Amino acid sequence: MPKDDKADKPTSGFSRRDFLRGSAAGAALSGGLLAGDDAQAAAQPTTQLAGPGAVPVTLQVNGKSTRLELEPRVTLLDALRNHLNLTGSKKVCDRGTCGACTVLMDGKPVYACSILAIEAQGKRIETIESLGTVEKLHPIQAAFVEHDGQQCGFCTPGFVVAAKALLDKNPKPTRQQIEHGLGGNLCRCGTYAGIRSALLGGTSQKGGGNA
Repeated sequence: MPKDDKADKPTSGFSRRDFLRGSAAGAALSGGLLAGDDAQAAAQPTTQLAGPGAVPVTLQVNGKSTRLELEPRVTLLDALRNHLNLTGSKKVCDRGTCGACTVLMDGKPVYACSILAIEAQGKRIETIESLGTVEKLHPIQAAFVEHDGQQCGFCTPGFVVAAKALLDKNPKPTRQQIEHGLGGNLCRCGTYAGIRSALLGGTSQKGGGNA
């Protein structure tokens, strides 16, 4: 059967052979660009992952640097209570709503149950244990006792720490400023009146919030 030359002739001026040549060239070009991107990505530093096993964690707590071996999932609260034996910060709600676990991080009140210990590295952590002792109470602690600002005591450490942050910033707060400053702490016993009285009258007459 004779070959029909018309079958190989392009009707639009662009043959299948031209198409295949162009595709091959495009693939080669794309491969070169992608190869360059891969090389550039490989040259960039990758993010260093930690865990799931225990990793070295160094915490600055109450003026002392301590090196621990903790899993990355361990919260600052559990590190304080279970590994450093600092049980003043209470584990109550464990979901960042009650404030019983409040500590100071670089001078600011934070919920220790909502921060990972590994994230707290390089920060200055202060707990209730740093404020005073049984023999020598911090002025805020003494004011809480004088004005009956506690009952069961589970919320008290968090309130005292939050109060210190407030008084360090504003030594003579108004009632409204006290309510706002301690708004992140809850007392199930309802001792809010005693707490407000402690901060309104007691601490301002004893030298403010600093020891």
